[in-house]
Amino acid sequence: LAKQMIEKGVRVNAVAPGPFWTVLQPSGGQPQEKVEQFGAHSAFGRPGQPVEIAPVYVLLASQEASFVTGEVWGVTGGAGVG
Repeated sequence: LAKQMIEKGVRVNAVAPGPFWTVLQPSGGQPQEKVEQFGAHSAFGRPGQPVEIAPVYVLLASQEASFVTGEVWGVTGGAGVG
């Protein structure tokens, strides 16, 4: 897709998040017993916070990333993308 869209001046990238704490977790996104351990298996031993992933989206939307396309940015707390 990135190769097809580059001719139109569109960059195509993806963000692959690991466990991130959002309002969805305690409001039914996870069963309560899982909420208590949510993110514990990350290398940091905790889930990520939205403030820790937001800069990736801002960077990808910025002029500073004008030469970035066809990439998957893993923000997984050390788990890798795969």
